Amino acid sequence: MASVSMFTDESVDSVSLQSVWRKSEQAVQESRGCQTTVLHCTEAEVQTVFTSDGFSQTEPQDDSTQQLLLHPPEAPGLQDFLQRVEDMVIRELVKNARSHAFDRFQPSWEEHSQQISCVHCLRHRSAQENGLHVTSVSWSCTGSVIACAYGRIDDGDWSTERACVCTWNVDLRGLRSEQADLVINVPTTVTALCCHPTQPAWIAGGLYSGEVLVWDTSRTQDPVLATTGLSAEGHREPVYQVAWLCLQKKGEFGVLSADSGGRVLLWTLDSDRGSLVLHAAYPLLQQQVPHSSSSSSSFKARGSSTVGVTSLALSPWDPDTFLVGSEGGLLLRCSFASQTPAVTAPQDSSVPVRGPAVFSFKPQSGPVHSIHCSPFHRNLFVSAGTDGMAHLHSLLQAHPLLSLRVSESYVFQVQWSPSRPLVFAAATGQGEVHLFDLGRRSLRPAATLEQSGSAQAATCLSFNRRRPELLAVGKTDGTVSVWQLSAELTEQSGRESSVLEQINQQQVAE
Repeated sequence: MASVSMFTDESVDSVSLQSVWRKSEQAVQESRGCQTTVLHCTEAEVQTVFTSDGFSQTEPQDDSTQQLLLHPPEAPGLQDFLQRVEDMVIRELVKNARSHAFDRFQPSWEEHSQQISCVHCLRHRSAQENGLHVTSVSWSCTGSVIACAYGRIDDGDWSTERACVCTWNVDLRGLRSEQADLVINVPTTVTALCCHPTQPAWIAGGLYSGEVLVWDTSRTQDPVLATTGLSAEGHREPVYQVAWLCLQKKGEFGVLSADSGGRVLLWTLDSDRGSLVLHAAYPLLQQQVPHSSSSSSSFKARGSSTVGVTSLALSPWDPDTFLVGSEGGLLLRCSFASQTPAVTAPQDSSVPVRGPAVFSFKPQSGPVHSIHCSPFHRNLFVSAGTDGMAHLHSLLQAHPLLSLRVSESYVFQVQWSPSRPLVFAAATGQGEVHLFDLGRRSLRPAATLEQSGSAQAATCLSFNRRRPELLAVGKTDGTVSVWQLSAELTEQSGRESSVLEQINQQQVAE
């Protein structure tokens, strides 16, 4: 608000006073005054305000349409029908809830094939041209990627020529069976391979040179994540087996490796430095091997002072228990918790060196190529080797529970089915893969996987844990076949676990 005063000049009459002091001796005084005209004040103000309102709104909904959606019209007589059958339906539901007719029924929501078929035949052209063999196969934890190790095995001897590791994603629509998705070149034969249990891109491998590596397949330019190198405390002989071991710290895994020189080593991963750090050593020595009453005394004198490890298996039930098989046929139960110092432990060792063997099983007549613990029974495991037999063992006794004739040739690998407690597979030197079902009366194979025109040895196999109907088989001709098994071999019946327990109890009681 502003105040404005306007001023102008004003002319008024003058006032004059005549002197009278000369006329009268007595002074006369008069008062006079003057005043301007009345002052007029005016106040005024001005202000400008701009106001604008705007809004938008969708079109108003039709209430009748909304009511139709909330209350759809009922079919004629539907309400009467529901009221009539309500009591009957409730009675039947209560009756079914109390019934035990379907207690052991396990519905299968997926359609499973009743036929066995080879769905993929994978090959790396360069490896085949160089005459390389598939030495190991392993599925990723997602069940989509198959990793294959290449090398050469001639007359039982490993070759030192360059090799590779290849991966294929079998879920890709554009899968190229003759071209791997990823090829990792390796300076020498890859003798062992194992995918990480939780990291889909990590693969642990063992080499003929004694080196242990971890590859990260997501790093296509430099996939080597960590390596042991050729350290003084590492392996000096070919590494026959690698496995991921869950460490005491939750969520962390170490790499367990075993060589033909009788050393089992545990490594921890230091990805920042790109190295595998030795955490513990478990040498297997003849003088520290416990011999059961079934072990022949002549076995003690065989070979050198060390036990050449050819196979290794971790117990899925006891984190302290692992099994090893040797070149001389020795089969041992070992413990990570063993506090027995190794008799040949070096004085300057940077890690604990302990003798792990705690129990000896009946020796086999030749090298033990493969051991696998049952995922359905804490005491059972199966082993196989050059004697052509598959031996079913219990951790509680030295003698095998059951021995099955698999092949007249070597058995390179055995593995339990991840979905059928009574089924296991065996890869043979004659190129066949036999699947045995212990629930059958006959001890003959329930199925045999064999490709026509291929007499090459089946050196390795691996069940897909995520998709038990898939079984990968590697051969000496450089091919990896992915088989789809029938529902009979993959779907578990209600009594299988109890039958497996009966087999264990009956044999142990003897």
